[in-house]
Amino acid sequence: PAGAASGELGSEAEFLLQAGVTAMVREALLKVLEARPEEPVSFLADYFERLVLGSPEATAEVPGQPQRLARALWYVRLAHHSHRTAFDSNAGAAYEVLGAGGRRRAGVDGRLYSELLRRICQHGAAPAEAAAALLGRVRCRDHEAVPFDVFRYGVLTCFVLLEFAAKADALYGVLDGGSGAADSRVCQAVLQALEDALGVSHFNIPGRYLEAGSKLGPDGLALAMDQALQERKIGPSMSREEFLSKATALFVAKVKPVE
Repeated sequence: PAGAASGELGSEAEFLLQAGVTAMVREALLKVLEARPEEPVSFLADYFERLVLGSPEATAEVPGQPQRLARALWYVRLAHHSHRTAFDSNAGAAYEVLGAGGRRRAGVDGRLYSELLRRICQHGAAPAEAAAALLGRVRCRDHEAVPFDVFRYGVLTCFVLLEFAAKADALYGVLDGGSGAADSRVCQAVLQALEDALGVSHFNIPGRYLEAGSKLGPDGLALAMDQALQERKIGPSMSREEFLSKATALFVAKVKPVE
């Protein structure tokens, strides 16, 4: 019986090997380790779906711009920007997709680059005006060939804006105490403290915007809020939308424009 079981297992392994499943699964796992996505199971599901769609039968025609944009967006969302190696690898894959053949020296078409950035900024808490202002700083002309370093900088900056806006939104949730309206004096004091924190750093690397914002720790917040409320009078309120608009405007003002 032991010999029969061993033979059965051997035949199953042989079947998987001959069918190419073993190599396919190994390659998929290597892709997960390379990309380090935040949701590995969803990544694998998408990977195998795209593997089927990328078969010779499914790729008789060259993918059009909508398909390439969708695939590039999928790549850049795989890993958080703090995982630098994985993020850079995925950004490179997106660049290759948009370049329709990987013409890295020639660069990605400026119109496709700008459209990718716009789609990135659509998902998140960033106000529309902040996203538009940011795109105005990092976009390229439609006819320009965008080099990879500019492409990566633009993509990274958009993701940092979304994270910055999410942190500002969470901060407002602390200020309003769940009431839906926060004291304007407190909000202004916090925004000033945030501006001061941003102002003491150099921002050649977009991720440092978040590092500077994190310097506004509990002690700094408590001091700003206490000073703002020294009068102990009821003041006007500031809405969440206004607070987010002002906070993200501070971020955008620090972004180095693409030349």
